[in-house]
Amino acid sequence: MADIVKVLVVDDAAFMRRAVTNILEKDAGIRVVGTAKNGLDCLKKIPELRPDVITLDMDMPVMDGLTSIRHLMIKSPVPVVVLSSLFEDGEITFEAMRLGVVDFVPKPSGAISTNINNSTQQIINRTKLAQSVNLENIRRVRIPEWSVEDHLNDRYGYRPLDYIIPVGTSLTGPNTIIRFIAGLSPALPAAVVVVQEISPKIVTSFVKRFDQLVQWKIIEAKDNMIVEQGACYLCSNLQTWTMQMDDHGEVCLKMKERTDDPLNHLFISASKLFQQHTIGILLSGLGNDGAEGLAHIRQHDGLTIAQDIKCCVYPNLTENAIEKQVVDIVVNEKELPEEVAYAICSEKT
Repeated sequence: MADIVKVLVVDDAAFMRRAVTNILEKDAGIRVVGTAKNGLDCLKKIPELRPDVITLDMDMPVMDGLTSIRHLMIKSPVPVVVLSSLFEDGEITFEAMRLGVVDFVPKPSGAISTNINNSTQQIINRTKLAQSVNLENIRRVRIPEWSVEDHLNDRYGYRPLDYIIPVGTSLTGPNTIIRFIAGLSPALPAAVVVVQEISPKIVTSFVKRFDQLVQWKIIEAKDNMIVEQGACYLCSNLQTWTMQMDDHGEVCLKMKERTDDPLNHLFISASKLFQQHTIGILLSGLGNDGAEGLAHIRQHDGLTIAQDIKCCVYPNLTENAIEKQVVDIVVNEKELPEEVAYAICSEKT
């Protein structure tokens, strides 16, 4: 029999603590071992309750969610699933992902209503998945300070779009994406298209804050959007995205009907257009999506890179691709930006 997942529910509203508890305990594999009314109360109860997972609100008195996460990651590392109504606040959503939460799930609006009941399965699934993370690989991302005014030419100077870098990841992927883009030079003659596991409700606010902190132009993907050099397009894997040539000969993004393998669709469509100038990257995540797409990139003489399973929060995606021998380079996430830059610059010289 699988181990029971012990959960600590943290929310300042008593009715929400009861509602989340009732939702979680609908699953026989979950037991709520306690509740806390704010972050400080949560930190005090962890040593005694020893939860496997924490569900955490963001807007709380005494100690808010972000402050709680910072303390948790240093003093008492526990997988955190954020349940918050503040998903439209870019500062909060981005910071939570940067600090290493397992997922940021929009809290249903209203009180105990049909809204929260509709979210039941998502909350249960995320909580159970959180128990299986590799805690040693959850870490905050440090972002170098910069200003748009000091790097106008890097961000807005014209360069040709010679390369495409499609990136695929699932759960816990946003944290790794932040680290990758923060370390990648925007002067490369390339664009990045990322399909990651993130709620479509969160993408807009997440992108807005992300764009303020890195030299790349961070853009929320839209149907028929033209792909430009120096831009990173973020897509939710709850939608399927491909790339194609429009009537004017421009590369654009296309949103398709949802499929079970959005990473394969992205990789395959990118390699058809860019051939050997495609650098496909597979990062931390669950499932087996992406391997077929990487194989297609290799068949068209592109380059395939996978995050080393030793530094993945969830190793399934990359492990599957490596076992199928469709990966050219296995790399630590810290070395990923340098590896991509080297691949492009070495071919051009």
